Amino acid sequence: MNASSANVRIMLRTYGKQLTSAKRLARFRQALGGSRPEDNVSKQAKRRELVQRIAHEVIESLIVNATHSPVVAAILGQLESEFGHRYLFEYPVDGTDVQILRETEHGPLDVAGTERDEVMQRLWEITVSKVDDTML
Repeated sequence: MNASSANVRIMLRTYGKQLTSAKRLARFRQALGGSRPEDNVSKQAKRRELVQRIAHEVIESLIVNATHSPVVAAILGQLESEFGHRYLFEYPVDGTDVQILRETEHGPLDVAGTERDEVMQRLWEITVSKVDDTML
């Protein structure tokens, strides 16, 4: 669990450093007068794109790794509280699309159809929200 948490922290720290470097470079260019300042819409679009890329990586981590980081645990906890079930995500051996299993008293059940779509959509929304809240 510590290795997974450390990897997520390192990844987020790296993205934070890259974002800080980009901001410094933009300020430096503005000071030189060589470029015009970016408009607010452009900044928001870039931020949204970065948030979505990181959210995608967090979801991949959630599906691939058996041990979960605190961020992934929080996402799964919120998903469980909203749907009232604990879900497991895994890739089947044959390489098809991700498999969602709902834990029940009688063992795990495969989630399909509209429930699967709802769970995946809500998983994405929660993850994007968590990533967006933690970014500078």
